[in-house]
Amino acid sequence: MNKYIYVTFVTCLLFATSCKKDFLNQVPNDRLTLEETFTNRATAEKFLNNVYSQIPDEFGQRDPNTGRNAGIWTGASDEAEFVWGFNKANNVNIGSWDSNTGFVNDYWNNFYRGIRSASFFMANIDKVTQDITPQLINQYKNEARALRAMYYFYLVRMYGPVVLLGEQVIEPDAPAASLRLPRNSFDECIDFITSELQSASENLPVNPINDNNYGRITKGMALSYRLQAFLLAASPLYNGNTELAALKNKDGKQLISQTYDAGKWKRASDAYKAYITQFVPGTYSLYRKNDGSGNFSPYLSCRDIFLDRFNNEIIMSRMEASIEGRQYELTPYHNGKNSEVRGSGGLAATQNQVDAFFTANGRSIDDPASGYQTTGFTDFQAPGSPIATNTWNRWVNREPRFYVNITYHNSVWLNTNHGNVITEMNNNGNSGKATGGNDYSVTGYVVRKAMGLGNWRENNRPCILYRVGNLFLDYVEALNESTPGDPDVLFYLNQIRERAGVPLYGSGVGQIAAPTDQASMRELIRKERRSELAFENVRFFDTRRWKIAETTDNGPIYGLNVTENLPNFLTVVPFETRVFTKRHYLFPIPAKDVNSDDLMVQNPGW
Repeated sequence: MNKYIYVTFVTCLLFATSCKKDFLNQVPNDRLTLEETFTNRATAEKFLNNVYSQIPDEFGQRDPNTGRNAGIWTGASDEAEFVWGFNKANNVNIGSWDSNTGFVNDYWNNFYRGIRSASFFMANIDKVTQDITPQLINQYKNEARALRAMYYFYLVRMYGPVVLLGEQVIEPDAPAASLRLPRNSFDECIDFITSELQSASENLPVNPINDNNYGRITKGMALSYRLQAFLLAASPLYNGNTELAALKNKDGKQLISQTYDAGKWKRASDAYKAYITQFVPGTYSLYRKNDGSGNFSPYLSCRDIFLDRFNNEIIMSRMEASIEGRQYELTPYHNGKNSEVRGSGGLAATQNQVDAFFTANGRSIDDPASGYQTTGFTDFQAPGSPIATNTWNRWVNREPRFYVNITYHNSVWLNTNHGNVITEMNNNGNSGKATGGNDYSVTGYVVRKAMGLGNWRENNRPCILYRVGNLFLDYVEALNESTPGDPDVLFYLNQIRERAGVPLYGSGVGQIAAPTDQASMRELIRKERRSELAFENVRFFDTRRWKIAETTDNGPIYGLNVTENLPNFLTVVPFETRVFTKRHYLFPIPAKDVNSDDLMVQNPGW
């Protein structure tokens, strides 16, 4: 239970938005209540809770807003598409965004607001003398230090190299000349983030000291962001990327290293290994669940990671998340059915992602040994389904994670409290385009991952931001790049596959022969990430840091023919032509900040 973010939204007296325009001038109005805020523990804690409030609410992606930092990552990757045109991910998909776009400014301003507030808290918490111990002050300082570094990580993941403010607390009456700051290099940003997280972690508990501390940043949370920063720095987008050679400050300072450094992969893999040794399985572990007969169930194990609120796979999450809105998107329209099972189905999975899941024998669908069939129907009872249904053979005998992630035509809905509801995705079906009006899947598939088993109107479940499955897959990626052939690559990759209920890689009976070269193993690891981490806000950043988004996110994206009934409904067709060019690898710096700071340079192409 120590992993969930505790957020209290405080009145504007303590955290109001400044009237200043650029991010460096936006000093929180809580500066004006210094005497009141930092004279007692209660108001100081409320201020710290507001620092926590910038942790992203990734269930709120339907309409990302300025308050909760919900991303565009699911609908703007090749995994999914929202039906509603107002969704900001749809703007990204067609290339209709720039340095003046709202969300480009929102993320930048929000995370810098969190950074400035964290620094302000650290500089003033020592003034509190009532009902607080030096030990607690030290813990709170390091929570703020960790949060500040985490917000820098979120910034560099989007914008590349940014401005490091260090310990500077910007005064509201500072002269304009003092606010002229250039961007730091990417390596400087990563060094700051990782060193700050390391320092903070040394003064944070592994577990909360009592029930009142559940949800506060712990050692394992802080260090997990340090790992992700190392992985990002080692990846092709930032490790010797000569296509970003033009990204320089006005004094000629190179912001992206132009020399590939294999040592960055080694630094990352060593850090992941040390983390696993320290925390797994003692603090965190792969989630496993048995069925009603007491037998291990891969399907339940992969599904219920997201339903069991306090399981030990979760390393980082946000407790106050928009789960009700997300479940409305995941629940198909189900015309004529009980309101508990009537949603929108507005978050559609692409055919691209559907095809990425393995078959039941653990092979890709294009593998001749997969047994994959493209025609015909079978009476098939899917994992977790109470009954068999007439199922298109493309969806028969797929791996358990397919059934955890995807709602398809003629599948049985998860909530059976009002009987077995069969989802009909064809045009005139109960969840089809003609039936649902504005609420339907644009691809003929609906995302299912993280959907509960009851009423979609639920508001008490966390949004997972990082878990052990991601940790293991990050580690094997870094290790394959730094030390190809290391036995840990297969060991940890196979832990993921064993939990997922598919054959392991190796030379044993029933196993799949593992590749012996680095490039083939790299591709295999990427396929496993795509299946295991689908719809968890990972794919968007993977394709960018690997520099493959010009292929994966550019051109036609596919689904079923949702304007037709059977059999034409089952024809795979492009539903959208997406636009991705080299400039899209990095978000643009907001135009207002480039214009107001003559030392700030824009990202290439914007």
